[in-house]
Amino acid sequence: MASPPGWRSGRPSPHISALKDIALFKGLSEDALQEVLACGQTERLAKGALAFRQGAPAETCHSLVHGRVKIAQTRPDGGQFVIRFIGSGEMFGSVAALMGQPFPADATAVVDSIQFVWPIHVMRRLMMRHPDIAIRATTELGARVQELQSRMAEMGATRVEQRIARGLVRLVRQAGRRTEVGIEIDFPITRQDLAEMTGATLHTVSRTLAAWEADGLIDSSRRRITVRRPHGLVVIAEDLPGARDD
Repeated sequence: MASPPGWRSGRPSPHISALKDIALFKGLSEDALQEVLACGQTERLAKGALAFRQGAPAETCHSLVHGRVKIAQTRPDGGQFVIRFIGSGEMFGSVAALMGQPFPADATAVVDSIQFVWPIHVMRRLMMRHPDIAIRATTELGARVQELQSRMAEMGATRVEQRIARGLVRLVRQAGRRTEVGIEIDFPITRQDLAEMTGATLHTVSRTLAAWEADGLIDSSRRRITVRRPHGLVVIAEDLPGARDD
């Protein structure tokens, strides 16, 4: 994935315009943004690199400038649960840091990415000086908690096909890019990722996607998924009548 406009190759060159696209800092004055910029640093994350590791002391707050990061937790039984895919402009790792807890999951770059990083004591100081940052952080974290609660409720209350459809609908809403044939999820995602997002087995996800591809609902190639008939996927996700008639 190419770097965003205005960013040179090699070491990232931070610019105040990049902060304006991060939800945490929207609406701040130019002077406040300059202060936020001066207090943090930018880092490149090559595809597959860790922004932080599960169990490590959470001493930093992160915001993604460019790319995509997967947040995945390893369970005691060795299995994984994909919590979320972070997109440009989103914060991550901040809850654990603000609570003084270890990072609860790995954060791995899915594609070449760029992040902003602030030490937690610096972010706390910025929140005290600029309360809008704290308010926006609270709002965003509350939305994340609600989303996670909804997903947990889905695990025992919906059919596995429905869960897989809901997982794809969420990804389309978060990272959909319209193309000539449908809406493409704009980063590589594996069947294993979908299994770990939805509490399904790899076999079930593979079988389900193959059936949907045969029906013309999706197209899956080279680790990219394009939803050809978004309404049909929503019908399955919400268990509406006519799931096979769209």
